[in-house]
Amino acid sequence: MNLHQFRFVQEAVRRNLNLTETAKALYTSQPGISKAILELEEELGVDIFVRHGKRLKRVTEPGLQVLKSVDLILREVANLKRIGEEYSKQDSGRLSIAATHTQARYVLPEPVAQLRKRFPKVQVSLHQGTPEQVAQMLMSDQADIGLATESLADYEELVTLPCYEWQHVIVMAADHPLARVDRPTLEQLAEEPLISYHPAFAGRKRVDQAFANRRLKPNIALEAIDSDVIKTYVRSGLGIGIIAEMAMKTDNNSDLVWKPAGHLFGSNTARVAFRRGAYLRSFVLTFAELLSDRLSRTLIERAMGSQGDHYEL
Repeated sequence: MNLHQFRFVQEAVRRNLNLTETAKALYTSQPGISKAILELEEELGVDIFVRHGKRLKRVTEPGLQVLKSVDLILREVANLKRIGEEYSKQDSGRLSIAATHTQARYVLPEPVAQLRKRFPKVQVSLHQGTPEQVAQMLMSDQADIGLATESLADYEELVTLPCYEWQHVIVMAADHPLARVDRPTLEQLAEEPLISYHPAFAGRKRVDQAFANRRLKPNIALEAIDSDVIKTYVRSGLGIGIIAEMAMKTDNNSDLVWKPAGHLFGSNTARVAFRRGAYLRSFVLTFAELLSDRLSRTLIERAMGSQGDHYEL
């Protein structure tokens, strides 16, 4: 057995058992992948996949156990490569960050700039996606570190740590009647057309729950994943915006009025995440420390070495 066989099996599962897509992803041929998997099964003495003709239909029960070992082996191979890079190139390499749009747009610019000053030879690769996509990028080893508010803590394969707390704000045109109200109520907001995030992003579920708890039905005029888009539609007169506070705190030239909404929707916790068992290079740890003064190299290394301890602010 060899690493190529392990990678073929792992990628086949990632590609929903589609060997054509697996071959494209690994830049090889479909017959070659099929042959390598069959040879591995023969050597192991068990079927990893149930087949219908030449098509893979599902993973067998022993195949599930094989996959666990394959994932562990390939994870440690990746760690070996990182260790080699760490000690052969102490101050260079690639930092791959996965984050939602809000984090990428409003939170990451300053720590990324600081990291580049400390490690000018480190190339930064930024991937944006939904919280679920951020988690998947971490688990598939496409990213070294992930940052999001939702979902990350739901995966046992990830080690997550609270990074910082934030609240929503209400955004409106300066001439809107609620601009003169110090603490708008949920009842007042329920009477207005609202523009907010898609339910998968930036604490939107907490917003919906606040209305539901008061038995109010919000009038959602538009959903978006981008705070700047929401602000644009607020300016167009479509309604009142509900967005993350960092989208306004960094907007020094805004013509909009905004008011804290923590009293309505509570606070949210952005979390940083790493793949469990991953080897974290020095500049990855440094970048995590730059994200928040609540994160330290010691805390991260302790969390990575734990068996599921829960860390809170």
